Amino acid sequence: MSYFVQVAIDALSLGSLYALAALGLGLIFSILRLINFAHGDFITIGAYSLIVPSASATAAFFIGAWHWYAVVLAVCIVVAMFALLADNLVFRWVREATPTTLLTASFGVSYLIQNSVLLIYGARPKAIDLWPVLNSQLSVAGLRIPLLQIVTILTTLALVTVLTFFLKFTSAGIQMRAAASDFTMARYLGVRADRVIALAFGLSGVLAAVVSLLFATQTGSLSFNMGVPIALFAFVATVVGGLGSLEGSVLGGFSVGITMTLLQALLPISLRPFRDAFAFGLILLLLIFRPSGLVRASALVDRV
Repeated sequence: MSYFVQVAIDALSLGSLYALAALGLGLIFSILRLINFAHGDFITIGAYSLIVPSASATAAFFIGAWHWYAVVLAVCIVVAMFALLADNLVFRWVREATPTTLLTASFGVSYLIQNSVLLIYGARPKAIDLWPVLNSQLSVAGLRIPLLQIVTILTTLALVTVLTFFLKFTSAGIQMRAAASDFTMARYLGVRADRVIALAFGLSGVLAAVVSLLFATQTGSLSFNMGVPIALFAFVATVVGGLGSLEGSVLGGFSVGITMTLLQALLPISLRPFRDAFAFGLILLLLIFRPSGLVRASALVDRV
């Protein structure tokens, strides 16, 4: 019984990480219909902002040496600023372009960030020891649960709750929901497009920053493309959950994380190296029978 409880906690922890990343992607897509593959590189920026540029394999902390709440605040500000900068310098000029052009622009931003990180920090992976206390384990009813997993799950639940409250009960949040439902009509009704889009990019950057801190603490290492796999799984999660639906993004993130963890636990040892293939096979089956994903986004259907 304890084994299944441990697997469930592992699944919720991984699902929480994917849910936060998918929510950041979903915020931008719901308004701009932009699949921002540079979101993974925003995660990378958040992690690298912790350290001093160096060619050494062991990183020296910069922001990472501050008190934990100052670290969280500073990294969120840094990544949000980079997200806003990407919008102002690139995405705002192609907002009226085709989805293909928007997608190409996001790849361009992604490669620019990756090569900038290579230029400043070098190609060698960096070892870091951020918040080692979170990698300690708690003993609960015979279970040994990493504290980081509990923090990840609680952080995700807290951020989703706060964001839900913001979208439903604040003026800016209601404007964002209106823009996500029908961007053109929202503009006709007085919603300021630039402000709503900037807010979406800022919130997306904050979510990317939180993911970067959790992921860096978990892995203990940094690389110039560390955020790309997370962004890939986050994109899959948004498709599974339902493109254009923020609720679907969260649900998809948890679904993908839980599926990956269960396959790792239940597959025979000889098949575990092929876990990702089994996972994507299940996702393909889901999309064959439910192409719109788990949550149907009516706004997207209307606009297509």
